[in-house]
Amino acid sequence: MLDFLTIKEVKTNIGQWCRQMRKAQNLTKQELAEELDLSRFTVAKLENGENPTLETLLKVLQYFDEMKSLNQFVVTKTKEFTDNPSMY
Repeated sequence: MLDFLTIKEVKTNIGQWCRQMRKAQNLTKQELAEELDLSRFTVAKLENGENPTLETLLKVLQYFDEMKSLNQFVVTKTKEFTDNPSMY
């Protein structure tokens, strides 16, 4: 059986992570929104897994000092393509 992960599941997981990070720093949605120059509504939508933009996600990652983790993942995946040339 295939282990299939949906986009909705990933968005929900991102929202839960954001909520946990925000609460761990004792921030309200409004306070985080102000720190990120976003609306409280945008933060609420992100935490509810509702279509965050890439820009919003990157702002949150940067604020919680997780940008390097995402960038390292992207660099590693990109390097896999250049390190494994086609056999044809």
